[in-house]
Amino acid sequence: MLYPKIRNVEALDEYKKKLFYENGEVKIFNVFPYISGNWYEELNNQDYFKTVHTISNGYGIEWGNGHDIAPHELYDLSVSV
Repeated sequence: MLYPKIRNVEALDEYKKKLFYENGEVKIFNVFPYISGNWYEELNNQDYFKTVHTISNGYGIEWGNGHDIAPHELYDLSVSV
């Protein structure tokens, strides 16, 4: 399945992200379940957590040190606003 592209992402409190999709949908994604373990523990730093940005093709989000979340997880596991 091809997912809509993400136009923008905003960092929210409590390890959540607000995702704005090209089709007009707005969704909230909870990152908290991902921040355990060595790979994602850096996301516990709120300053770093807020540096999230869309990947250039709009199909995902990432942070400066390569942390990312798959597009299908972002879309399927988010709650519509």
